Amino acid sequence: MRLLHTMLRVGNLQRSIDFYTQALGMTLLRTTERPDQNYSLAFVGFGSNPDHAEIELTYNHGVESYELGSAFGHIAIGVPDVSATCDAVRAKAQQLGAAITREPGPVKGGTTFIAFITDPDGYKIELIQRSG
Repeated sequence: MRLLHTMLRVGNLQRSIDFYTQALGMTLLRTTERPDQNYSLAFVGFGSNPDHAEIELTYNHGVESYELGSAFGHIAIGVPDVSATCDAVRAKAQQLGAAITREPGPVKGGTTFIAFITDPDGYKIELIQRSG
């Protein structure tokens, strides 16, 4: 077994594609239009299946926002330089509707270097510094 993708419902598909590709450096892997079913999909990632897990961005036509609830925590992404990634997000934050919600630094009680950002729909993303 392996993790294939995580699906996030988004209020503006292009804005979300722009965030994940421009601010986080993912690649738009493929899109699917389902006009008869009233939704559109975009898959983004740092590579495609089966070598990499993907994020499926789902836009339900006419739905601009969602209640995120209290069960979802965050997506974690390993990056070579947390501070540089935060700088890239900060540079596009207003344009893409993103925010840094926890500045780069060591995790409390540990040494792992992390930061938290939110995407345009409010989903939390933990950035974890990883070499290689």
